[in-house]
Amino acid sequence: MNLLTMQNVTHSFTQRKLLDQASLGINENDKMGVIGINGTGKSTLLKIVAGLVEPDEGQVVKGNQIHIEYLPQVPEFDDSKTLLENICEGKDIHTDRWTIESDAKAMLTKLKITNFDCKPSILSGGQRKRAALVRTLLTPADILVLDEPTNHLDNEMVEWLEDYLKKYRGAFLMVTHDRYFLDKVTNKIVEIDKGNIYTYEANYSGFLELKAQREEMELATERKNKSLYRMELEWIKRGARARSTKQKARIERFEELRDRKQIQTDGSVEMSSMASRLGKKTIELSHIKKAYGERTLIEDFSYIFLKNDRIGIIGPNGCGKSTLLNIITENHTPDAGSVEIGQTVKIGYFAQENQALNPNQKVIDCVKEIGEYLETPEGKITASKMCERFLFDSAMQYTEIGRLSGGEKRRLYLLRVLMDAPNVLILDEPTNDLDIQTLTILEDYLETFDGIVITVSHDRYFLDKIVNRIFAFEGMGKVTQYEGNYSDYKAVSNDFVEETKKEEPEKKPASVKVKTSKLKFSYKEQKEFDEIDDVIAGIEEQLEEVEVQIGKEATNFTKLNELTQKKTELEQLLEEKMDRWVYLNDLAEKIKNQ
Repeated sequence: MNLLTMQNVTHSFTQRKLLDQASLGINENDKMGVIGINGTGKSTLLKIVAGLVEPDEGQVVKGNQIHIEYLPQVPEFDDSKTLLENICEGKDIHTDRWTIESDAKAMLTKLKITNFDCKPSILSGGQRKRAALVRTLLTPADILVLDEPTNHLDNEMVEWLEDYLKKYRGAFLMVTHDRYFLDKVTNKIVEIDKGNIYTYEANYSGFLELKAQREEMELATERKNKSLYRMELEWIKRGARARSTKQKARIERFEELRDRKQIQTDGSVEMSSMASRLGKKTIELSHIKKAYGERTLIEDFSYIFLKNDRIGIIGPNGCGKSTLLNIITENHTPDAGSVEIGQTVKIGYFAQENQALNPNQKVIDCVKEIGEYLETPEGKITASKMCERFLFDSAMQYTEIGRLSGGEKRRLYLLRVLMDAPNVLILDEPTNDLDIQTLTILEDYLETFDGIVITVSHDRYFLDKIVNRIFAFEGMGKVTQYEGNYSDYKAVSNDFVEETKKEEPEKKPASVKVKTSKLKFSYKEQKEFDEIDDVIAGIEEQLEEVEVQIGKEATNFTKLNELTQKKTELEQLLEEKMDRWVYLNDLAEKIKNQ
């Protein structure tokens, strides 16, 4: 049964046309995820469906009995009432007040909010969003409209919400950039692209395949139209006259081809790896401790960051993840222990909250504050060109920042961080408010980034794609190190849970085979340390052999060039291995003395 139909809707924001004669139908049991580049109108679409925004043209038709419940990006509460009263307000609490309040308390507790009688104003932004999610889910509705429901949820909360929405009997339409989440809970993907709406009968993985097929068909049609246009243009140039019905029809066909709306290819966030040189000494944490009052967040944590480390930091909200980042950046001072930062370290910090941007400033001026141009492997790139790579075209570059969407401001903030060419990137919840296309290109960029990446994220897809080591906050200030990405961590932690269930109560958790935060070699480092002397000796022998051959081939210029090139490559490899030898021996000495 159809619940809601949006017909030929056109809507603009300032001078930007977000929707252009777009249509959408929502039926019973539709589980719909909305995706699109930031600024294309995803939140606007949700507000039109929820009845909060009237379109400029077109209509939205729904049954009189159809109830829609909406979760905004930034929720509002009545601060004259308690949190629990805000959540239960408007529900039929007179007939079953105890059940509704009990359900509300259970859901709030699940989302780590336990002060039910507090005023909403004392809550953090993340807590307010989670409380609003509870308020939305508790209200009986035929259609749930959810704008970024996974923001500010840790991994455990996201898994709970996944399970809830899988079992939800009504329809929902939501915006989220969590690709694993979209895969697990949706059966339709709604894509907003250049004012059009495309609906795909699939989850996110199926959508990628179907979209590729659609774009290929559109490109094939466009290639055919271009060929026809060239042929008709030649005919027109020969002096065609509309003297017969046949000729008149052909001229009309030419005009249709000439005036057709041509396919516009998507822009992309292209980013060359751009990092300053990083020396041998990076960042060293030694026996770090941090507490607030009686609550210990970090207890005796040590780690030496390696060049090209990819570290993912996970744990429940409020456990101390951002505190650890602030200690690394020296914004916070640990209660005990030390932080040593190498002289060549240049940190780029992409914080949860955008740094204050002047709403009256133009985009291009905001970027030029960091630099007029950027040195990349391809040469110098101007600030304007970098803006284009981040989907800020020439018109948008002269747009005031205050007129950008939240996601566009987030993208601009990321550009400013990367324009400074850091060699240590610290990313605190980078996936919040970035569209999937930007995330995909950011992931590709980070794979080639010649430096250290440290990220706090609840986006499991992002962690699986980027990191090779996990720091997990596991309570009482304990930070445990796991090798691999998020899925590897999950497999090990699940095995740990199953194993501990089988153990006798008196058994000590010391039998658990996980790495502690105590400084030690990883398996790969130990193997490399054992073999590196032989590896260096082997490279030196190869260099000697090449030098002997160079002496013998002094008159054979072709062979001489090949041998010279090989010598250069071996010398570079030897230098890298010697740097590695110094690092591994320093680490071995610190492990021995701790």
